[in-house]
Parts: sequence; C-alpha cells; structure tokens
Amino acid sequence: MRRFCPHRTIRVWLKRDSGQYWPSVYHTMPSSCSCMSFNPETRRLSVGMDTGSICEFILSEDYNKMTPGLTYQAHQGRVAVVLFVLEMEWLLSTGQDRNFTWHCSESGQQLGTYRTAAWVSGLQFDVETRHAFVGDQSGQVTILKLEQDSCSLVTTFKGHTGNVTALCWDPAQRVLFSGSSDHSIIMWDIGGRKGTAIELQGHNDKVQGLCYASHTRQLISCSSDGSIVIWNMDVTRQETPEWLDSDSCQKCEQPFFWNFKQMWDSKKIGLRQHHCRKCGQAVCGKCSSKRSTIPLMGFEFEVRVCDSCHESITDEDRAPTATFHDSKHNIVYMHYEPTTGNLLTSGTDKVVKIWDMTPVVS
Repeated sequence: MRRFCPHRTIRVWLKRDSGQYWPSVYHTMPSSCSCMSFNPETRRLSVGMDTGSICEFILSEDYNKMTPGLTYQAHQGRVAVVLFVLEMEWLLSTGQDRNFTWHCSESGQQLGTYRTAAWVSGLQFDVETRHAFVGDQSGQVTILKLEQDSCSLVTTFKGHTGNVTALCWDPAQRVLFSGSSDHSIIMWDIGGRKGTAIELQGHNDKVQGLCYASHTRQLISCSSDGSIVIWNMDVTRQETPEWLDSDSCQKCEQPFFWNFKQMWDSKKIGLRQHHCRKCGQAVCGKCSSKRSTIPLMGFEFEVRVCDSCHESITDEDRAPTATFHDSKHNIVYMHYEPTTGNLLTSGTDKVVKIWDMTPVVS
C-alpha cells in the first residue's frame, strides 16, 4: 500500500503476517504531493506535485527501498492526474494549467501537449486505439488520438451539469464511465458507435471515484459523503428519455405559467412544469404526484413519474440493481485491486481504509 501525506512524505506500508499494516519506508518530497500512479509490474511509482513537476521512484522487490528516478517538469501548476502506460512507455498527466501532456518514460522527454478548455480532473487511456479520455471541470469529456509526438481531436461529448470528477475505462466492453459533482454517473458506450449514454443516479454528493470489476461486470463508485455503491452492470439498462418541451401539461392540457394566451383564453391559472423521468413528458404536479424507483434506468432513488407511467411500473421493474454501503468517512480517493478483491479508500479524516469486497463483488 502506498500513500502520500500533506506534510510532503510518501510512505510505503506492508501487510505483516499478523494482518496489520506497518510502515516500511518513506521519502520526503520537496513540495506537497497531489496525485500518484503505481505500476506493479515495474514497481514504478509516479508522483505529481503542487509545483507542477512529477517525480518517479522504483521500489525494490521487498518494498523496503525507494530509488529516485526521473523528474519531469510537466506543468506550470498543480498536477491533477498522472498515469503511467507501460505498453507505450508513456507518462500521461494533466494539471491546473489546463494542459494535458505525455512524456517518454525512458528519456524523460516531453512528446506532446494539448491545451484543454478547462482544468482536467479525469484521465484514462486505451492502449489498443491510443485514445486518451480527458474529463474537465466544464463537465465535458474529450477523446484524443495520441501519436508519438502529436495528437488529434477525435470528439467531445457532454452529459453532466457539473464537473467531471472521475473517469473509468473498460477496454473489454469498450465502455467509459464518468462521475461528476452533479452526483451522477454516465456510462458511455464508445465501442457500440451508437452514442448510447446510460445514467446512474445513486449518490447524494459529489462522485469521487469509479472502479470497474470486469470479471463480475460490477461498477464500484464512491462519493464525498462516504457512500460506496456497487452497481450490477450485467443487466440490460435503458437510456433516460429526453425531456419534451410543451406550453401545457401533456396529460391534462392545463397551461403552464408562461403560456399567457391559453391562461387568458381558458381563464385558468398557469401551473408549474415538471417532467416524468420514465417517459420524459412535460406534466403538471397533479398529473405527476407519484414517485418510484426505476433501477434499469439508473434511478435507484425514488423520482417523479406521471400517473400513467407509475401504473405501468411493476414490482419486478423496481428490483434494485445496486447495493449501498457506508464507509463512515468522507472519501477523497478510491482504488480497487481485482487480484485481491480489496478496495482502498482515503478520506478527509486522513485515514486509509482497506475493505474486503469479495462478499459483494463476486
């Protein structure tokens, strides 16, 4: 287990025969650390710092020694995300200077840079296509095609109303998951080439981390209020409908409050507009007084539905597709290790917790 601390130290903790974790070795950094990436095959630890530089270390086989490696002057501001790609020998990074950069991890040379529209807070990479997925503070996700010394814009898409706070790429299903400060998760079907986007609504606070267990087809998400949600992605999910526009209720035809002409002609007071989460129709409060969960549409909490849709939803339709767990600390970082079934969370309380997920991710 590796962690970094606000007092500028990187610490390695080893699990002893007793089952307890004890400190092995630590290194004091020249400035505060902001992010890290570890590759177990090469035991290469890449640490991003508030100054904009990235420092690398090689850990010994027994994890009792850290040997300093290259230092990259990657950014002009705080490093937000760092990602080492072994297959390409590339080190990818993003910073608060709104630059996405990639370096050669052998020589330390910068290979290229791309200027983003906003500060990048999420980064994933697909080795097969050399596509970098970049999520930023505007809520947009950008796909870039990387070459050895250049990159090209593939496409951009936006579905969040808040910042993109986490990204997770599944290369087998070719699906990208994005989490946001708007509390939602979106599953983007990149490989299907149909533009399908599935929403998952199961958090009450900012989504802080996403991990995908491909062997069980389960998505693990966490939010800053400490909740951990395990989503069953081995079900046929449905896209949420687009909200329809109308000047009057599409059920009872009562005018909405901005429809002055119909209000005057019918001598009726205008009503507030709502939308049914199942069919997307514009409805008044009286025609959408019911609430229901719609798990296959991603709504694990009760949402507004029109009366006719409420009647059509069966108990089977309401069967949950996610389980909810309380970590009992405000999570800022999460990592899942599929080989051991362990989930690591760290919180604002400066506590690192390791969870055995085998009972729920299996």
